[in-house]
Amino acid sequence: LVALSLAREKEDGTMDQLLITPFSPVEILAAKGVAGVVVGLMQLAFCMLVVHFWYRIPYLSGYGPLGLLFVTFLMAAVGIGLAVSVYCSSLQQAMIGTFLFALPLAMLSGMATPVSCMPDAIRPIALLNPIRWSIEALHRLFLEGATYSDILPTYLILGSIGVVTFTFACASFIAQRRR
Repeated sequence: LVALSLAREKEDGTMDQLLITPFSPVEILAAKGVAGVVVGLMQLAFCMLVVHFWYRIPYLSGYGPLGLLFVTFLMAAVGIGLAVSVYCSSLQQAMIGTFLFALPLAMLSGMATPVSCMPDAIRPIALLNPIRWSIEALHRLFLEGATYSDILPTYLILGSIGVVTFTFACASFIAQRRR
């Protein structure tokens, strides 16, 4: 969503209008990211309601650890989306770029095939996958009743992925503007 919205701004020429405002490029990207996180939180809240009331799947943990997991996961996802969109000049490029990242991330997430059953050469790549960490934490939250401290390494990993990808996106965006 974030990658597509930023690419659309570039395509329509409104990104240039945003850049002449008193806001820095980092603030502009952060605002785009916050909007993506808010939309993602609404979607995830809806999914949790469906899981709880429609499918009646019991949830053993508190909602605080789950909310923090969602926020850190969305930070990582938004960072990746911003990093992809910085290099796209059209909506079609952003769609293809997002697809090229999203499909391998989904395939290597452990959703269909456990990471432990993947070839040794692919396992290190799975360590950088935010979906993998989120699925593992969700399993622990739903099935084990995990707490904040139990999921702390996952929060740190997802937050780190988000910070690194957002920093990369900001640095790339600023470098493009200077050319």
